[in-house]
Amino acid sequence: MALLLTEKDVTELLDMNTAIAAVEEVLRDQADGAATNRPRSRVAMPASQLHVMSAGDKRLGVTGVKVYTASRKGARFLVLLYEAESGDMLAMIEADRLGQMRTGAASGVATKHMARADADTVGIYGTGWQAESQLMAVCSVRQIKSITAYGRDAERREAFARKMTSMLRVEVAAAGSAEETARGKSIVITATGAREPVLKGEWIDPGTHLNVAGSNFLSKAEVDVETIKRASIIAVDSIDDSKLEAGDLMPAIERGVISWESVTELGRIIAGRDPGRTSDDDITLFKSNGIALEDISTALRVYNLARERGLGEEIDLWRG
Repeated sequence: MALLLTEKDVTELLDMNTAIAAVEEVLRDQADGAATNRPRSRVAMPASQLHVMSAGDKRLGVTGVKVYTASRKGARFLVLLYEAESGDMLAMIEADRLGQMRTGAASGVATKHMARADADTVGIYGTGWQAESQLMAVCSVRQIKSITAYGRDAERREAFARKMTSMLRVEVAAAGSAEETARGKSIVITATGAREPVLKGEWIDPGTHLNVAGSNFLSKAEVDVETIKRASIIAVDSIDDSKLEAGDLMPAIERGVISWESVTELGRIIAGRDPGRTSDDDITLFKSNGIALEDISTALRVYNLARERGLGEEIDLWRG
């Protein structure tokens, strides 16, 4: 029988180190040709939008699909996980927390393989739900000494700074300006819903690593073309997906600043096929769209932990 796991179960079972390990291994499988990912498809309705994304991993022995709706009432996420050999459903998992953690984990993996070893200062644009896991992830892979956070609402960014200082036990300060957030930082993160760039390339110091994680729409961009131009190495989680969703890269592609041939997949860096950086002065950039492979690998970890700990509700969907 399949296992039904709620948001409460996922929150109890999934920590950041587990999510990072899940994302790292599945992206390596992707580079090795052992995993297949299908880009997100969307169905727009007058008041809501349906999103569907699927993937499979031969080595892990699973396939799966994430489906979610977005409307003015919010978003509702669900992952369906299947055993590849039999086609049997393993689990039905509520996936808001799962998605938050795997999105942060992807940036953590990119930081692990692309940031300088001595990177210890962070600037983050965004003070919401996704920004929390972005900071959790980079603090899991680097010894971070200080963080500066920027958002448009002064009261909200002050509250975010207090919350994350307590959560991470790292000093998080609310930034006074967008420019201050990037200047002098060795890691810069964008995790906003912005349609127009919040980060300018002229603010970025040599040697900085960037995680650009807020958007998966061609109509949105958190960073300007100068940021893309200055990056020595640009990685994405999926080239195919990025051609449909990476609004941060598309203006630079259209202007001939970069080409798709100059962009690599993070899995190739993890597998040692491409470098994460070539010098301490390189500006490196990871454009995260979020792909189904990351969801199913993380879901499998959650499922296995749930079986070990006796959590979840068994459901019989096909009673004959």
